[in-house]
Amino acid sequence: TVLVIVIMKFAMNRKNRREQARRNDSMKRVLIFIIAVMSFSVMGSCQEKLMTYELLPASAQKFIDQYFPADEILVAVTDDDLVRPDVEVSLASGVHLEFDYKGNLKKVTSRTGLPENLIPEGIRNYVSARYPDAGYLEYEVDRKTYEVKLTNRLELKFNSDFHVVEVDD
Repeated sequence: TVLVIVIMKFAMNRKNRREQARRNDSMKRVLIFIIAVMSFSVMGSCQEKLMTYELLPASAQKFIDQYFPADEILVAVTDDDLVRPDVEVSLASGVHLEFDYKGNLKKVTSRTGLPENLIPEGIRNYVSARYPDAGYLEYEVDRKTYEVKLTNRLELKFNSDFHVVEVDD
């Protein structure tokens, strides 16, 4: 009789564990569904809006006028972020610019090459001394670093004092 009681308790515990596992699976499915719905609603609210040159931040306008004066803006868009909307601008020459919400340059890319005067002097000096035939395809500014991609496909990362911290080929 004791053996029968132990076997019945074991069977009941096993049955309870299966039921608990089924409940957990159901809860996981509901949670995944809720997360998916919320993700799609957030993604849908982050749409881009077209803008004109006049609506670009003043510093972005100044940058474009200084380095690409004869170039035509094909499209300028801002994301629908209410707090800090970034701005992206595509020019007729194939140059693509990214600015932060204040109009500070974040990144500029081109398939054919960027104007050298756009690149800080410390980076230009380093590149011209070591890679005299290379041009610039990409220039990116972060809070504490600068990155350039050269026509020889090297990618160089500089710190705020324009010392090389990383070379990627």
